[in-house]
Amino acid sequence: MTVIKQEDFIQSVADAFQFISYYHPADYIRDLYAAYQREESPAAKDAMAQILINSRMAAEGHRPICQDTGIAIAFIKVGMDVRWDTKMSLAQLVDEGVRRAYTDKDNPLRASMLADPDGKRKNTGDNTPAVTHVELVPGDKVEVIVAAKGGGSENKSKFAMLLPSDSIVDWVLTLVPTMGDDWCPPGLLSLGIGGSPEKAMLMAKWAMMEPMNIHELKARGAKTRAEELRLELYEKVNALGIGAQGLGGLSTVLDVKVVDYPTHAASKPVALLPNCAATRHIHFVLDGSGAAHFDPPSLEDWPRLALDQSTSKRVNLDTLTKAEIAAWKSGDRLLISGKLLTGRDAAHKRMVDMMAKGEKLPVELANRFIYYTGPVDAVRDEVVGPAGPTTSSRMDKFVEPVLAQTGLIGMVGKSERGPVAIESIRKHGAVYCIAVGGAAYLVSKAIRSSKVLAFEDLGMEAIREFVVKDMPVTVAVDSAGNAVHKTGPAEWRARIGKIPVAVV
Repeated sequence: MTVIKQEDFIQSVADAFQFISYYHPADYIRDLYAAYQREESPAAKDAMAQILINSRMAAEGHRPICQDTGIAIAFIKVGMDVRWDTKMSLAQLVDEGVRRAYTDKDNPLRASMLADPDGKRKNTGDNTPAVTHVELVPGDKVEVIVAAKGGGSENKSKFAMLLPSDSIVDWVLTLVPTMGDDWCPPGLLSLGIGGSPEKAMLMAKWAMMEPMNIHELKARGAKTRAEELRLELYEKVNALGIGAQGLGGLSTVLDVKVVDYPTHAASKPVALLPNCAATRHIHFVLDGSGAAHFDPPSLEDWPRLALDQSTSKRVNLDTLTKAEIAAWKSGDRLLISGKLLTGRDAAHKRMVDMMAKGEKLPVELANRFIYYTGPVDAVRDEVVGPAGPTTSSRMDKFVEPVLAQTGLIGMVGKSERGPVAIESIRKHGAVYCIAVGGAAYLVSKAIRSSKVLAFEDLGMEAIREFVVKDMPVTVAVDSAGNAVHKTGPAEWRARIGKIPVAVV
């Protein structure tokens, strides 16, 4: 009889979440580096270089790959012959491991879980509760997969009840261009087909924990319908030309997973889930002999790259004017230095509410730039923890009142802006730049000081003032309203030219 002790399970979960916060799976690094070597788009190649450099830095420094350290997910298969030395439920054991991992003093992870999701949305403070799935299986061991899924990729999850005769390929190729860059490609797409609606979603989530092996599949050829779909979607999604960070290029996905299950004669449920550049998951087995042990990967598996800054223009945020901004073009690469404000969803809502009431804002925004980020807490001699960009489109509805009433001239975030935000940027002669999603630790090294200016009660969403030095960004929407997330993919889709896709 196998007995799993409470402490062994909790510590294994805690160690696993710490491990995946700073170590990419080696297969992801292998396939991303291969895509980097094949890439012909300079913008996409630069973005992938930043992700690879960031990954190596995180592995060496034992700090998070991404500032969004994710929602904690656990898939657990419990052998029927296992006994538990605990009075806690399995979900409680997972939660305790998550709590221990996310409040670790040497590598604290950002708490993103909010209670009362349609009400006060108050942060639970330790990233609990996790989302735990349990299956009882034959055997005398406990198999566990844990994953940390960021909000940007989770928010792009798709589900449909297709007609039995509908084409899944057509459905995917229609959806992917509408997903934009919020999910931080290049990553992985995972499909669950069949079963019931909830079964399809669970299959898709589980499948993305499997090793990346699309190139091995291409070499041997498909043997099942699911494998045929994997190969077809891999080629056709990459032919969309979306590319790394949505900038246009050859590689949008590094792999596609497909899992199916029998379904009702009248139904074809399909779930499509993306996994982002911060791919974080690990598998371990407990057999009663103690806590799991995680061997660090060899850093020899990581390429040694350096950023090419020769084509980037240096910009002083402290003396910047609208006249200077007007000369920038979408796609220009910049190195920004000076004082940079931060603020995201909660801060923007509070500012807009204050302006609607005629109240004075606690921070002067005129002629300033604001960075959409919610950083990880600093440790040791750090100024700030990993501080990558968050999805900018969530701030789109705030752009017009903020630009019109405050004199803000620039924004920095991640991914594309919607048409309303782009029109506001054009109308007010402002600019929107992007930092690379998936390069949070690299970005943090450009931050020389950080202090909270307002809304401290919002935690990671408070307004801060960073002083940055040579922070790499790309002009995504220039003052004339030209958007690189439209022009880049269109250019590369035309170059690849394999399939017709309507411009969205």
